[in-house]
Amino acid sequence: MRQNVSEVKGRKGFFKFRYNLIVDGNDKQRKCSKNLATRVAFTTCKVFTIIFTAIFVILPLIFKYSYKLQSAVVFLNFLHIPINADYEHPEKYGLENARNFYLLTDDNIKIGVWQILHQNITSSTNYTDDQYYEDILGNGENVIIYHHGNAGTRLTPHRIELYKFLRKYFHVIAFDYRSYGDSSNVDPSEPNIVKDCMFVFKWVANRTNANIFIWGHSLGTSLATQSVVQLQNQGYKPTGLILEAPFNNMREEISEFPLAGMFKYLPWFTYTVVEPMQANGFTFQTDKFICNVDAPIIILHAEDDHVVPYKLGYKLYQNALRCRQGAQGKLLFVKFDEGHNYNHKFICRAPELHDIISNFICEAISECREKKLLTV
Repeated sequence: MRQNVSEVKGRKGFFKFRYNLIVDGNDKQRKCSKNLATRVAFTTCKVFTIIFTAIFVILPLIFKYSYKLQSAVVFLNFLHIPINADYEHPEKYGLENARNFYLLTDDNIKIGVWQILHQNITSSTNYTDDQYYEDILGNGENVIIYHHGNAGTRLTPHRIELYKFLRKYFHVIAFDYRSYGDSSNVDPSEPNIVKDCMFVFKWVANRTNANIFIWGHSLGTSLATQSVVQLQNQGYKPTGLILEAPFNNMREEISEFPLAGMFKYLPWFTYTVVEPMQANGFTFQTDKFICNVDAPIIILHAEDDHVVPYKLGYKLYQNALRCRQGAQGKLLFVKFDEGHNYNHKFICRAPELHDIISNFICEAISECREKKLLTV
């Protein structure tokens, strides 16, 4: 009996020891898990703090003091699309009766240019002669000079699609500003690119008495508008100005640009992004230049444009209505409903664009003739 009691006590002690061992083990495991969770949480918080600081504090500060970074963001001239471009042969991109050539500006900048003949020109002529191309600019057909936006080059696909539309009405001149495509690889700036635009216009104007229209897209709308004003000051006057997906000024466009979406609500956004760009000359004040354009203007904008918001194009139009005089020429605004999915690049696919451009050409030429008669 005593032996049984001893055995019972021994078993109780063993179970008690085992229980204590298990409890102690669980406590230690819980403490280890808790410590691990604390360390993981602390490390995660630390990583997120570093990432946040890098993206939302350090990067904006770098942007504030880096002219080259600001320039790259504005011009996107480092994006050559497509990569394997063949500028010498526009026919490879479906542009028959077209040539590639180069102009050398007054400040020794090489400008790559495509000249695309009006579709009415028959294919029986020899199109290998550069002199023929220069001479045919004076055959009476209207000419249009295309000013592209940032990123890509004169042979980016959506631009080629537009040329095919434009050549139904014009001889088309499409060129790459300095630092784009195969033009001179020098640092761009707003004033210098405007010089390129003016040089190309003068080159065309010296070879034709036909009507010269200017088409600008996106960033090119500001460059085109500013160049028109400066050309007028030198006695050159385009017949009409067509602005596709324009913005009113860079100050507002940079705040609306998709890449700025996660930054613009930061309290230091204006200090680190907007103000430095203004100070460094990235202003693109189309709303200021448009007031002085002495030619008919038509603005084209798609409601679903996610690069240059529709509201900025309409704001430019409203500003032009206030500051322009009737004698300067008609001002038209055409909206394309978002349901068509033209977005930023494909207004040229709109079936109604044919009538819109045809009517604009007729009205612009009529106004141009009336002004000449009044001058005489």
